[in-house]
Amino acid sequence: MMGAWLGNVPAHAQTYYLGAAGFPSTIRVAIRENNASGEPDPRGRIIYVSNVNFDEYCRCVLPNEWFPSWPLASLEAGAIAVKMFAWYHQLHPVTVDGFTFDVDNTVNFQTYRAESQQDQTDSAYYNTRSLAYVKPDKEIFELNYRAGYQDSPNWQYRNAQKMAQWGTQYLASQGMTPLQILEFYYTGRMLTTIPGVGSVNQ
Repeated sequence: MMGAWLGNVPAHAQTYYLGAAGFPSTIRVAIRENNASGEPDPRGRIIYVSNVNFDEYCRCVLPNEWFPSWPLASLEAGAIAVKMFAWYHQLHPVTVDGFTFDVDNTVNFQTYRAESQQDQTDSAYYNTRSLAYVKPDKEIFELNYRAGYQDSPNWQYRNAQKMAQWGTQYLASQGMTPLQILEFYYTGRMLTTIPGVGSVNQ
């Protein structure tokens, strides 16, 4: 679940397209200090920036943003959203407090916890690793999502071009496929394969 507090971050006009922008091998993750509860603080001081394997990053975000017990279709839709969000930001780094990075480890971007990968979410990630959800001209764009509400498709997020995490669980339980879930929330987009990228770690 992405938050909005980052301080002063410059806008980026550069546009990247699938095929021209190679699939990331690494992503720079700013690690923020923890709050009193021991959780990474979105407003906390940046301690350092870690260069993380891109696949590992996605695998260690997905179980912290989607419940691993949810249906596979929900997890696979989530895996694509997590990957495309990360990919977009890997192409659009920011500089905050003297640190240049792509994402941080908090809800400012996506919740990342090293070594937190789970078998169910790993399967969802690798099943969809070769797939991208992009604009019709194959522009790589940010797939935003929010928690949403349980037992509902969360129509309000569809109207805002955002995915509801709880909505994916609900729609998957109603028999929707990952593609149908993506199409429900993000209109005017398409699913395609990423050139040179396999479904399993290479």
